Parts: sequence; structure tokens; C-alpha cells
Amino acid sequence: MEFQNPLIEGTILKRYKRFLADVELPDGEVITAHTANTGSMKTCWEPGWKVLMSYHDNPKRKLKYSLEMIHNSDTWIGINTSLPNKMAIEAIENGTIKELQGYNHIKPEAKIGDSRIDILLTTEDGHQCYVEVKNVTLLGENRKVLFPDSVSTRGQKHLRELTKLKKDGIRSAMLYIVQREDVDVFSPADEIDPEYGKLLREAHDSGVEVLCYQCHLTPDGISVKRSLPVEL
Repeated sequence: MEFQNPLIEGTILKRYKRFLADVELPDGEVITAHTANTGSMKTCWEPGWKVLMSYHDNPKRKLKYSLEMIHNSDTWIGINTSLPNKMAIEAIENGTIKELQGYNHIKPEAKIGDSRIDILLTTEDGHQCYVEVKNVTLLGENRKVLFPDSVSTRGQKHLRELTKLKKDGIRSAMLYIVQREDVDVFSPADEIDPEYGKLLREAHDSGVEVLCYQCHLTPDGISVKRSLPVEL
């Protein structure tokens, strides 16, 4: 996934009210950028870290800048949670995610019960695979990347839905998209959300596939590159 226009550099000063971040531009001007991330963004930013933002010249937008990536001196960290679904679909289509090949149709946002699963894959003869996608950025110890970075009742609900689908005989997968390159292994963040970790292990034991793929991030774009081992 390439960015349509060159990203704009800045230095983050603070993040607040979930969706706002104050950023200093190279000329010293301080602007407020939209932050498309509902999580805590723990380990993803500190005052003074370099950022990259997209600019949107839309008269209907109150905030013209959107925060896309933050650099911690080791790696770019993708914090825009609206992108992983698109990157996952791109990686399925180009064959990078090898476990999810062999399907003819890809449908985003498939309705299940009273909620939606991010991706529905279907073969010509009707075989289905439901895939839930999560953006992962929380840095743990020993180069582990963890999810979630705050208690996620929505994430818990998705795991229950995937488990039910599998028990009903329908293939289902939990796909974690890691938007940082200073990590080597994925695990659930049990200290933050023990219920999520419990449900993930139960889902795995029920046959739900747990996949994790890491992105390569540059100022020009972000792409899914390699599989990471999962430790449950």
C-alpha cells in the first residue's frame, strides 16, 4: 500500500482525547492532527519522536493532517488503525499471506449476528473463511509484540464469534497485522486484558487459526512482508 501523496514530517508533542495529537512542523508551527487509533498507543509515542502525517485539503475536514507513522529511533510504527484491513486484503490478493489462498471472492465487513467480521473469503463452490484483522503495535519484553494495548471488549466479542463459527464447521482465522519492525514474536497481552488472552487460547484450541504478519514500513508506503511466530 503506497501513500498517494508525500507524507509530511513533524515532531509529536502530545496525544490527547484519543483522536488528537499536537505536532510541531519543521518551521516551528504547531498543528493538531487527527489520530485514527482508539487504543492506548502505549510504546508507540513519546514527546519528541518524529512523525509522518498525511495532508487532506478537504474543506469539510476540520483537521487537515492525519497521523500515519511515528519513529522511535529504531523503526517506523504504523498507528492508523484504518489501514490494516486494506493491507490484509492486499496481502491475500498478492499471495503474501499463504494460509489464506485459494479463494475466489473477498468481501470486506461481512455481517455475523449483530456485528461484523472484517473479511469473508469464499470459493466458487461456496466454502467460506471468516477473517478478523487487528492492528498490533504494543512492544513487550524480548522483542515480543502484544495485543491488545488496552482492555478490548470488542476484541473479546470477535474471538467468541470466530470460535462459534469454527464450531459450526466454518473456517475462521484471527489475523494480526504488526505495524512495527523491532519485534520477532507475537503473544496476547495477558497483563492488560487476561480475558482476551483466555479467549484467544480457547479459540485456537477450537480450531480457529491464529496468524500474525509483520509489515515493512517506509515513508513511501506500508506492505505486509513476513509471518511471525505466535506464542500462546
